[in-house]
Formats: sequence, structure tokens, C-alpha cells
Amino acid sequence: MPGSTPESATDVSRSVGDRAGGGRAHMAARFAWFWRRFRRNHIGMAGAIIVVACVVTSLVASAIAPYPPDEVHSRARLAAPRAEFPLGTDELGRDILSRIIFGSRISLQVGVISVSLALLLGSALGLVAGFFGGATDNALMRVMDVLFAFPAILLAIGIMAMLGPSITNAMIAIGIVYAPSFARLARASVLSLKEMEFVEAARALGLSDLRVIARHIAPNLMAPVIVQTTFNLSTAILTEASLSFLGLGTPPPAPSWGSMLSTSRRYVELSAWPAIFPGLAIMIVVLGFNLLGDGLRDVLDPRLRAGD
Repeated sequence: MPGSTPESATDVSRSVGDRAGGGRAHMAARFAWFWRRFRRNHIGMAGAIIVVACVVTSLVASAIAPYPPDEVHSRARLAAPRAEFPLGTDELGRDILSRIIFGSRISLQVGVISVSLALLLGSALGLVAGFFGGATDNALMRVMDVLFAFPAILLAIGIMAMLGPSITNAMIAIGIVYAPSFARLARASVLSLKEMEFVEAARALGLSDLRVIARHIAPNLMAPVIVQTTFNLSTAILTEASLSFLGLGTPPPAPSWGSMLSTSRRYVELSAWPAIFPGLAIMIVVLGFNLLGDGLRDVLDPRLRAGD
């Protein structure tokens, strides 16, 4: 009937609106559940505080650093900590505190971009290998096994030797090094998920493989992937520092924590401060990401929350 069309359209609009509102309410409820559990996890909260402090420091480095990172004070070379230079100076008279603050930008930039690359590449390969199986699975996983056969730092050094030292190449090398860990994690999760009833029902309804992966499998990988990402961020920062220490990462005079350690080792008998404080910065940030990963695993792993 002509008069029923507007009424039907209104009903459809209300139905869509109710679904959207229900989806938002569901997401809000899940976040509230997550935050309620996470804030009771003291290890995770300690890690989150360290990570947030590092991120904020990197964002406002220009405002809080006492000096520009490359400003030289020729009369205060290898100075001990004092009011003018809270953490002392290096062999050229540059303020160590300022260089550590600006160095947090490089560490986080390399860590986030390289791990994002590893996440996208590894998860995509793991999804394809686990979902389709057969020859595709065997071929992709054998490539991952070859990459796993090399120690991470040696593989990164080999890639950097081919690409050349630069911060961009360091991010590419670290991303390739850690892609296999995401691939294995995604593949293992897909192998169990694709046998579940909701995936078989989606296939029975005629959904394409791409839609099944995008709508029913990939969202269920989020929890383990988030935990793996936090752990890989810590190791990526450590790997970048190692490459810079060896002269293969961030080139000088950029204030990389690894390169600061490398140059300070020649003067450690005269002044240990240029080596101590960058090392402490690396240790604290890596510890923060590891604690955050432990806390997220405790909250998100269904085996660990089975008693709740």
C-alpha cells in the first residue's frame, strides 16, 4: 500500500539505529570490563605508567628538554651530574638528559613502525596459511622457519648489511625479523578458529573466504595479537639500540640511545655517566613494555581468567 512505505522506512531506520546503539553499548561494556580487570593488575598498571610516561616525554621533548640535543658546551665535557646538567654531559659537552629525552622519539618511532610492519606482514601470512592450509601453508611456514633459524640480532645485522645503515632500513629490518612471530601466532589461532561452529555456519550460508576471514576470524585474533605486539615492541626497541650500538642503526648525530652507549664506551674510565643513563633509559622502557604485556596477557587470556 502507498501509505505503508514511509512507515516501513521509518521502521528500518529505527532498526539500524538500534543496532548501532546496541553495538556502541556493547563496546562500552567490554571496555569497562577490560579496564575494571586491568586496573586491578598492578604489574600491568606499572608497565602502562612507564609506557605512557615515555610516550608523553617523546611528544613534548622540545618543551621539557633543558637544551637542544646537539648543543655543545665545550667547557663542560664529560661533566658529572650537577644543577646545570642534571645527568652530566658527554665527550663533546652535550647534555645527556636532553639527548635521552629526544632519543625516546627515535626509539618509539622505530619500535612502533617496525612492529606495525611485522604485525601487518606476519598476521596476513599467518591468516592465509592457517585458513587455506595445504601447499600454501607448507610454503609460507617453511619460509617462516628459515627466518626463525637465525638469531634475531644476526638476521637484523644481515639485512642491514644489504640495505645500508639508516633509520628507515632499521625499521624495515626489524619488521622482517619479527614478522614470523606474528605469522605463527595468527596461523595457530586460525587453525583452531576455522573448525568452530560459527565459522562453519558462515561458510554454509555462502559467505566468501574473504568475508569469513574479515568478519569471523580476524576479530577473534585481536587479544593474542595485542599481547604479542607489546612484547615485540620491547624487543624491537632493544634491537634498534643494538643496531645503533654497532653503527648499523640510527646514524649520528641523532640522539639514539644505542649510539650514545657506543660512543661513551671509549670514555667510561674518565666518566661513566654517558654510559649509565642511556642504558638505564633502555632498561626502563623495555621493562615497561614487558610489564604491560604481562598485564594484558593476564587480562585477555581466557585460560588465566577462567576462575573469574
